[in-house]
Amino acid sequence: MSVYLDHAATAPMLPAAITAYAEAMAVVGNPASIHSQGQNAKRMLEEAREQVAASVHSDPIEVVFTGSGTEAVNLGIKGLYWARAPRTRILVPGGEHHATVDTVDWLVQQEGARVEWIPLDTLGRIDLTALAAAIATDPEDVALVTLLAANNEVGTLQPVEEVAALAAAHGIPVHVDAISAYGHVSIDFAALHATGVSALSVSAHKIGGPVGIGALVLSRAATVVPLIHGGGQQRQVRSGTQDVAAAVSFAVAATAMTGELAAENRRLTALRDRVIAGVLEAVPSAVYNGDPDPTGRLPGNAHFTFPGCEGDSLLFLLDVAGVSVSTGSACQAGIPEPSHVLRAMGRTEAEARSALRITLGRTSTQADVDALLAALPAAWSQAIGAGMADSAPRAYT
Repeated sequence: MSVYLDHAATAPMLPAAITAYAEAMAVVGNPASIHSQGQNAKRMLEEAREQVAASVHSDPIEVVFTGSGTEAVNLGIKGLYWARAPRTRILVPGGEHHATVDTVDWLVQQEGARVEWIPLDTLGRIDLTALAAAIATDPEDVALVTLLAANNEVGTLQPVEEVAALAAAHGIPVHVDAISAYGHVSIDFAALHATGVSALSVSAHKIGGPVGIGALVLSRAATVVPLIHGGGQQRQVRSGTQDVAAAVSFAVAATAMTGELAAENRRLTALRDRVIAGVLEAVPSAVYNGDPDPTGRLPGNAHFTFPGCEGDSLLFLLDVAGVSVSTGSACQAGIPEPSHVLRAMGRTEAEARSALRITLGRTSTQADVDALLAALPAAWSQAIGAGMADSAPRAYT
């Protein structure tokens, strides 16, 4: 039996999205061409854009398709930064996804940016007082603020509206990485823009669409410098021939997700609560991380640390038992490392190495939870037996 409990890394594609993808791939025509086949492809593309826009409550013209969520994050952060020259300060909470961490590090090394890390509290939520103080230090030199809508490891929801209001008071644009939140909580870009959000990143494969397409939802009023130059497609923000088939498949997944969001959240919350209770009963020493209030975290996220054992050892032993979970982000090339999120939350390196993330999704069932809880005691016992002797990062292939 194979049990998949790593939906935060990627969600299984919806059958309807697969069908739509295959059918659209058979359509010939570049959406930039003016002949009838090109215009048919353009119609398919723009209808898909409308459906994705509806899933985040934005105008269709504000949806800029990208090759991934990571590209959307890069475009949002770098594009806003370059457009705000000569300002140099970027304000970022600790514990962000590596798409953000590595992007701002690149801007520091290559473009002379100055990144200022805003502390998190013990639940993984940004310290608003510290953010306000950082802005007040020199608001005229702040290029942008960027933050997750929900932490991709511990699932804690961030106070995006409050952050945007603090930034908007000084005319500072805000980029929101909503990739982990998309499909799990309602996203209203129009309302967020009213509070001061300029750009928001999402990705198709997190909601049952294909890998290889994401979107930057970019306000009409926002100015960004593009990463890619060429034909001037998509408001000249992201040049390149657009992937019609991927956009159509993305739209199918987005429409399905929107229609079932409320009911699915209730279902996943109940399953998640079973995971929490079962894990803490099976391993009383386990520590539940993130916001314990169900309204303050993603409905399908359960994150634990297991004192005395390596998280990647426990992951490997559960995998041998047929249960797929993770220790954190899947975007680190398969190389386990201490959770920088937990470190930003004030945990020790040993605690950061003992993390396990269990994430539920559309295909998750009661039987999946039962299988996890059945496999966990033996896996944990073996991992504890191995101890913390080998603390060097290692990859399992």
